[in-house]
Amino acid sequence: MPIIVGGVLEKDGKYLLVQEAQEKCYGKWNLPAGHLDPNETIIEAAKREIKEESGLDVELTGVCQIGNRKLEDDVFVSVIFSTKVLGGDIKFDPNEILDVKWFSYEELLSMKAQLRSENLILGAINNTRSELVTPISIVEILN
Repeated sequence: MPIIVGGVLEKDGKYLLVQEAQEKCYGKWNLPAGHLDPNETIIEAAKREIKEESGLDVELTGVCQIGNRKLEDDVFVSVIFSTKVLGGDIKFDPNEILDVKWFSYEELLSMKAQLRSENLILGAINNTRSELVTPISIVEILN
């Protein structure tokens, strides 16, 4: 079962998206996100994926969306966090990411067809904008 973690990064009223280089979604824009790896928590994985895909360090501030999709013979779960950007410079691996850009909310609404998963991306951003975010303390890391 794939578990995806990522984050909504906001700065000066704009939201950060990454442009995918993967063949199955080439050129589509997405939140910085990726797979949970063995031996890491969802918090560690979200910070790692955001850093790998954007070059930015973040603090996770809450959970803004939990998503689920039924696949033909599997299931997909995503946990998207609200974040606070701590620093860093935009940089990425061009084999995985084509570009990283900040977009206004209005720009995002006009590019729905260019988004990898419109409902997931806009849903997470809308939840963040309307402060429909659960505090990060809801995440329990079990030993």
